[in-house]
Amino acid sequence: MATPILVAWSGGKDSALTLAALGADPALRVVGLLTMTGAEDGRISIHGIPRAVLEAQAAAAGLPVIAAPLPANPANGTYEAVLAAALDGARARWPGLCHIAFGDLFLADVRAYRERVLAPLGWQPVFPIWGRDTADLAQEFIARGFRAVLTCADTTQVPAAFAGRAYDAALLADLPPGADPCGERGEFHTCVHAGPVFAAPLPLTVGARHRRDGRFEMAEVALTAG
Repeated sequence: MATPILVAWSGGKDSALTLAALGADPALRVVGLLTMTGAEDGRISIHGIPRAVLEAQAAAAGLPVIAAPLPANPANGTYEAVLAAALDGARARWPGLCHIAFGDLFLADVRAYRERVLAPLGWQPVFPIWGRDTADLAQEFIARGFRAVLTCADTTQVPAAFAGRAYDAALLADLPPGADPCGERGEFHTCVHAGPVFAAPLPLTVGARHRRDGRFEMAEVALTAG
């Protein structure tokens, strides 16, 4: 019998690649997407993806969303309490569930933090794309038919104009020297709207940009009406 597992879903490309990797493993069965959202606006934390787009992603993937609402700028203790409550809810829904997958790539401190927080809760983190060469992974994402747009650009690392652009070969070619092709150091964040993990592409549109916290250039995304 396949082992049930959650995916820590950010709405971005690394989450989608993680979901694809799990789907290719017959020993695992993804049961849901756990997403950290803003307590006030329902958007996916950091990425700024609206709740309606999150729900459309989940529907296209054929999976339910377990939303974990966070206040703005939460302390670690608050984040951990919200995460623990969401995991408790998931386990009540799927008894015996104790695995959750993350799309982390190479930041050892982030991985160690997840392992440290989850162990006392009786959860086992899984890292399906850990250690992959990020330049190769970026090319693979595009070659496999995934499509995404940048919803957030850290203007201290990449140009503000990157927000709202498609994540494609042209964008990768325009990255500043030293920027990670997968944005693993927070250079940018994405919203996936098509790819092999979805039954059909999302009708996504990109709207206006605005600056958050004086540093992060955000691009609004929404579902096309009609």
